[in-house]
Amino acid sequence: MALRGLWLVGHEQGSCGTVLFSRRYPTVEKRAKCLNGASYVAVPEDGPFLKALLFELRLADEDQSFIERRDGCSRINKTSVYALQTESGELWPVVAFQKSGLVYVGLPLVEQPLAPRPPLISISGVSQAFAVLSGLLAFMNSSQKSKAERTSKIGQLPGLLMQSCPLGTPLDMNLNGSSLESNHIAPSSHPQKPPAWRTSTYKGKPQVNVCITEKVKSVQYDKRDVSDMWQVYGTVTCKCDIEGTAPNVTISLNLPANGSPLQDILAHPCVTSLDSAVLTSSSVDVMDDSAFSGPYKFPLIPPADPFDLCFYTSQVPVPPILGFYQLKEEESQWKFTVHLKLHESVKNTFEYCEARIPFLNRGPITHLEYKVSYGQLEVAKEKSLLVWVIGQKFPKSLEISLSGTVAFGALNQEQQIDPVCTGNTTYIKLYFRILDFTLTGCYTDQHSIQVFSSGKPKISTARELLSSDYYIWNSKAPAPVVYRTLLF
Repeated sequence: MALRGLWLVGHEQGSCGTVLFSRRYPTVEKRAKCLNGASYVAVPEDGPFLKALLFELRLADEDQSFIERRDGCSRINKTSVYALQTESGELWPVVAFQKSGLVYVGLPLVEQPLAPRPPLISISGVSQAFAVLSGLLAFMNSSQKSKAERTSKIGQLPGLLMQSCPLGTPLDMNLNGSSLESNHIAPSSHPQKPPAWRTSTYKGKPQVNVCITEKVKSVQYDKRDVSDMWQVYGTVTCKCDIEGTAPNVTISLNLPANGSPLQDILAHPCVTSLDSAVLTSSSVDVMDDSAFSGPYKFPLIPPADPFDLCFYTSQVPVPPILGFYQLKEEESQWKFTVHLKLHESVKNTFEYCEARIPFLNRGPITHLEYKVSYGQLEVAKEKSLLVWVIGQKFPKSLEISLSGTVAFGALNQEQQIDPVCTGNTTYIKLYFRILDFTLTGCYTDQHSIQVFSSGKPKISTARELLSSDYYIWNSKAPAPVVYRTLLF
């Protein structure tokens, strides 16, 4: 497993984008030329590469219009893996994602011909590229408060990659500032050599902290000819304070009898082995009764710092909150109705829950009459926004409603124009958080965590469910249709 190249691209909104850092590995490139054979495509220079990347990511200002070969249904992209159009041909698989004004890009080596294109799950270098880029993201975001600090961190990248990815081969070490320190370390009398990602040893009482965070995305239409879509994305975050140079820990994720199987599992490189059933569970395949439902065991030698043990997706049978939204014009006023229902299987204890109702491409609110069955309504007149604060519980019926009429003044220049929400096309967006609950039912506890070291560890576990891009569109108007593969 190796990388042909790494890039760090700066791209702020409205800018054309610049390559802040790039690193290519000629020895890996020679291997790619031999292994890919006739399907080999050379990596272009930074200028053409940047242009092709921004075009594919729709970050170039001149490329916002619909282009069939990039935006057509045949090119629906499920992952952060892209194919760049270059003069030599189609460069694939390019791993790229954007965060805080930076685009992190990697090109893994594919150790087989690229024609016909092999399935992503068979290319081990893709997960390695994700791991390296995630490490670079953590390194760039750690204690970064100004452009000067960002520039300083970019200047440290050559030394960091020399240690963590020599000659293009990732060593699975945790990319953090401590790996750059040149402090002298006295030779250890212990015969066991620590793994590269365990950059320091812990002294003290053993502790293991595991947190499962699930985010649910949903797009609901309340229309017979358009299906509602929803999907769950999970992240398991760990912090293991265990003495020893290479302590062994096994963390198991469990599901109840009616739980939804975990899919598309991507594990941290510190995991030493995985059951084949865990790796092959994919959301691309049609769900059936034989889908692996755990327990999902992760034997590992943990890094010294907090890390993401794994990521996963899941197809749950129902969304946590189902609703409809109607908005239509009646005699120079707009009549709106919102109805929400909490599913009976969802824990009815929220840290917060609210629905935001924006009236886009309209002037400030000049008149409002409403009736709310539960919670309270906050009005931001100048922003043309209603915030329905539902609170920490739904009523016993688990159903709530809001209705009313609203009128608007003239649209002023300070208000933003939304190109999608024209006419009656609009939406409400839900924000909520539920502690000690996951939609899949996934959990771990002290009996599911084994630590093979001296001393009994203190084990803490937590789980939570968060909303993420949870939309309900106006059923009385056209709405953009989202296919399930676009929710990844």
